[in-house]
Amino acid sequence: MPKCLCNVYRILENYRTAVKPVAKQKHYLVSRVIQPVEPTDPIEWVEIEAVFSKATQVIAWRDLQDDSVWRQGWV
Repeated sequence: MPKCLCNVYRILENYRTAVKPVAKQKHYLVSRVIQPVEPTDPIEWVEIEAVFSKATQVIAWRDLQDDSVWRQGWV
């Protein structure tokens, strides 16, 4: 498995905290890795689920590495 895929799957089912909560949603779970249409294309998107409301949204998985937007775990 290529190195970049390992990094994506390592964040699956991890908890994240939004630095700036939106609509009182602060804590999220990385619930799903979205597979690209072409199997040879790199994975770019993940689905995150708000812990409180269960609302989901799709974001680029690399955005989760930006400490000005997301913190790892529940902070």
